[in-house]
Amino acid sequence: MKNLTILILVVAWTPAQAAVFHVGPGMPYEKPSEVALIAEDGDTIEIEASTYMGDVAVWTQNDLVIRGIGGRPHLRAAGKSAENKAIWVIKGNNTTVENIEFSGGRVADENGAGIRLEGTHLTVRSCYFHDNENGILTGEDAESEVLVEYSEFSNNGFGDGYSHNMYIGRIARFTLRFSYSHHAKVGHQVKSRAEVNHILFNRLMDGVSGNSSYIIDLPDPGAAFIVGNEIQQGPAAENWAMLNVSQRLNLVNNTLVNDRGAGIFVRLTDESGSSILQNNIFAGRGNLGASGVSLVSNLAAESVGLASRTSFDFGLTAQSKAIDRGTAVSVMDAEVLPASEYVHPAAGKLRQLDGMIDIGAHEYQAAE
Repeated sequence: MKNLTILILVVAWTPAQAAVFHVGPGMPYEKPSEVALIAEDGDTIEIEASTYMGDVAVWTQNDLVIRGIGGRPHLRAAGKSAENKAIWVIKGNNTTVENIEFSGGRVADENGAGIRLEGTHLTVRSCYFHDNENGILTGEDAESEVLVEYSEFSNNGFGDGYSHNMYIGRIARFTLRFSYSHHAKVGHQVKSRAEVNHILFNRLMDGVSGNSSYIIDLPDPGAAFIVGNEIQQGPAAENWAMLNVSQRLNLVNNTLVNDRGAGIFVRLTDESGSSILQNNIFAGRGNLGASGVSLVSNLAAESVGLASRTSFDFGLTAQSKAIDRGTAVSVMDAEVLPASEYVHPAAGKLRQLDGMIDIGAHEYQAAE
């Protein structure tokens, strides 16, 4: 019998390379919504800086990166919405959105958002949300994590107290850092129902004219790490409390300024857990409010030596009693230690220690 030789051909298979789509006036794709219909998992969408009137989209793909280039593109809803929900509805997982402006998100149920997250895991970086009914609104996914950084939120809210600059649903973890949230319309500057919240090195404020409710509202059980923030309640604020927290609270090295003239700084609704308030400045005439908690090295007074309270410069003067009066923080994870500072607008820097840590959100730096 003749030898039978069998040739086996092995073909190596590799996945298709992710595409990069360029969007803008005069390009093959002039609007982001056109790419939302054809993009595939893992693609990158680069949107040229321009104003995109009434262009709304649903993103169903996973692992997308969507970014503005050449400046910040502006998505103005102009009465339009995707699925009667938002300017962008994100249904895919692991989405990153960078350097995009969202405004005018309004829908019939008064809950329209700049971004509505229905997928799992979202990163928002260097974006601007204003004049929507919600800036960001997420669903409830026990596995999901949301990171927002270097972003600004302004004048979001319908004005009914149920819509906010940002509203994070019941997810695993929410991180907000190096961001600026201000002038929410009757709603909250930050509202989250996440199991774990990291609110780090932000400016959260009403200013002179803002009428938000709580500055931070964390109404569900869990753990909250509120570290290194500038937090200011204005004279027109709707609520008598600045912070409303039902979680195990770690409030560390923040500067809280009450310009409302009455009320309390911290409303802690669940006092069964172990909470700590350490190295915080409480400036103004409000009461501290929290009871049954560990209080360590805080400074509470009408005048605490801020650089300029009226112009919202929350740095310290050379005469401030906060200088070198803080104590070392040892009860928290390294990732949420007070090692950074907020830099306005929507940026940050390392905190420069020259001895004992100062009380408050900023370390005193002598003029050179």
